[in-house]
Amino acid sequence: GTGIADLIAMAIAKESNSSLEVARRRIYLVDSKGLVTKDRLDSLQHHKLLYAHDEEPAANLLETIHRIKPSVLVGVSTIAHSFSQEVCEFMATTNERPVIFALSNPTSKAECTAEEAYTFTNGQCVFASGSPFDPVTLHGQTYVPGQGNNAYVFPGIGLGVVAAGLTRVDDNIMLIAAQTLADKVTDADLATGSVYPPLSSIRQVSVEIAAAVAEYGFKQGYATVEAPASWVDHCKAVMYNP
Repeated sequence: GTGIADLIAMAIAKESNSSLEVARRRIYLVDSKGLVTKDRLDSLQHHKLLYAHDEEPAANLLETIHRIKPSVLVGVSTIAHSFSQEVCEFMATTNERPVIFALSNPTSKAECTAEEAYTFTNGQCVFASGSPFDPVTLHGQTYVPGQGNNAYVFPGIGLGVVAAGLTRVDDNIMLIAAQTLADKVTDADLATGSVYPPLSSIRQVSVEIAAAVAEYGFKQGYATVEAPASWVDHCKAVMYNP
């Protein structure tokens, strides 16, 4: 979970032109003992220390969100139904479009299902999951939940690294891959409630990510090949075709 938090903090810092320290203050962690706070410093694992805030203790997720009033929930707990009806309803009460990402796998360990998220928030939420869920129809509107699977990015990152012969992969490459993926989401995708492009476009998405990664790596001096006329065409030529 903290690895995800670190990348989110980097993205917030970059987009808001702020420091990592400031960005981390906007991210709260909840573990098996409740909200991660400074009064738990003696017992916290080292990777949680940067996200220990000067807050009063909160015993669980529901108590935490009542206090913090977040706009985004990211679940990587593998605790089924931890995004309960009460949690989802409160998110919809305090946010016009609450973001609810139930990313734990497999389906049996998802924090909530797509149907639960849409139903509990009356269709208000922006939902994605680690496990695949079928479309959900609510009040005549059909929602297509996006699947937040790393298959969207790791093939493209790997292809870009190989195509450019990169000698280093830094954290910025992860952000570049994420931004490139986001840029491939169309208005039609968003209209169905999906914040990911369809998996049917995964090969083209992977090429675009690879080209962006390769170009960045070249500019950083990580590449061991000459710059081609087109990184997209170069990556397509390197890409495996079954």
